[in-house]
Amino acid sequence: MAYVPVIKICGVKTPEILDHVIAQRADMVGFNSFGKSPRYIDFATISGLVDRAANRIESVVLLVDPDDALVDAAVATGAGWLQLHGHETPERLADIKARTGKKMIKALPIGSSEDIAAIAPYAAIADGLILDAKPPKDATRPGGLGQVFDWTLLNALDPGIGFMLSGGLTVDNVAQAVSQIRPFGLDVASGVESERGVKDPALISRFIANAKAEI
Repeated sequence: MAYVPVIKICGVKTPEILDHVIAQRADMVGFNSFGKSPRYIDFATISGLVDRAANRIESVVLLVDPDDALVDAAVATGAGWLQLHGHETPERLADIKARTGKKMIKALPIGSSEDIAAIAPYAAIADGLILDAKPPKDATRPGGLGQVFDWTLLNALDPGIGFMLSGGLTVDNVAQAVSQIRPFGLDVASGVESERGVKDPALISRFIANAKAEI
């Protein structure tokens, strides 16, 4: 079977961008419920977008260190996936998965070989993994910062662990990422924006085309 990376466009906020992402044949769309993010939208808006996306694309709600009330609110949107992008432990991930019955993505920060070593316990539980650039200590957000991590660190990762590559992906480097890393998937937010938090349809189209150019 030919290699085709899964493409997830994260931080979609409007029906128009959602429709464009679907028309460009992305595989997943992410909706951000983290209040400090420039891509934040409330759960009512997320619910409307999830309804619009139904049977057209996989929907993901991004949560950061959520309590049970936030998890329940995310589940109530009807999205098929929950993405945990905070400091959640493998035990917390397993608890949320068991309690909600939802498919789970865990985003993990990568900045050193120690971070690679910490992946395996999550891989045993999550339905998907996102490997993102580790944010600086003073960052107010855990991702979407447009930073690339050292991809050579992934050489030490168990090749049996599939993951989506994230962190600083753009129209200019995504083909290299696909060629060099061959990840299961690609997750992009800031790299397809004309300004912080504002998706650019042309950049979305170019990103997806460039991602598939190396296949």
